[in-house]
Amino acid sequence: MANRVINKIRIALIQLAVTSNKDNNLKHAMSMISQAAMKSRADSADSITPLVVLPECFNSPYGTQYFSEYAEEIPGKTTQMLSQIAKEEKIYLIGGSIPEKREGKLYNTATVYNPQGEMLLKYSKCHLFDIDIPGKIRFQESEVLSPGNQLGMFEMSGGLKIGLGICYDIRFPELSLLLARKGCKLLVFPGAFNMTTGPAHWELLQRGRALDNQSYIAACSPARDTKATYTAWGHSSVVDPWGDVIIKAEETEAIICTDIDLDRVDSVRQQIPVQTQKRNDIYQLKDC
Repeated sequence: MANRVINKIRIALIQLAVTSNKDNNLKHAMSMISQAAMKSRADSADSITPLVVLPECFNSPYGTQYFSEYAEEIPGKTTQMLSQIAKEEKIYLIGGSIPEKREGKLYNTATVYNPQGEMLLKYSKCHLFDIDIPGKIRFQESEVLSPGNQLGMFEMSGGLKIGLGICYDIRFPELSLLLARKGCKLLVFPGAFNMTTGPAHWELLQRGRALDNQSYIAACSPARDTKATYTAWGHSSVVDPWGDVIIKAEETEAIICTDIDLDRVDSVRQQIPVQTQKRNDIYQLKDC
């Protein structure tokens, strides 16, 4: 029944190996999406429509020197392929992110599709990755990219609301808090943390946002390539509302699947009712 309440979904994270060849990246991503859809259904006893997730910047090497060359408009070649594969596999699909060309500017943009291949959401990264750690890494997305200015949220059939951020967005708890306040019980972050910030903060931030909001957090990274100009940490994972990591990849290419039990969200929120104990009389987040 189309209107039945969904209390469980199956999520598959694709930790994709990304190369400098855009066409090969797209072909490989489409193949991995089909594998993830098949794996999700094979691993689940229930007839649940899977949610499949690609990593940040999956069709292009990650780096400010690449964004302009690999950027395309939306709709365009990449997003048309994502729409097609979502329809063919009858899945919900979060298409990681791609460099987007829009009105003379570049954005780091994610798109989401339903099983009919319809685009449910286009979200551009709000917080640009500008860091400078002496002797470790300097990266300035703002030298090339423009930030988005809208929240990322979409709804699956059955009324399940899912929040979306991209990589660096996870460091800003206000964004996740707003998404949770709007009813999202699962927050998804395609990301590409590096070999400095990854081991230090990747899992810590996921567990922190899960505890802040008593929600599931899913973070999907590219696979690690030590020969790339930017080396991703990997370790895509899903964290539950108690802050426990329930599944995690290593650094190599992989597909990981797990169930998201929304009753678990309600149970944790009843046990430790911080959602109803918030002192909004003395602090207030401004809705976007």
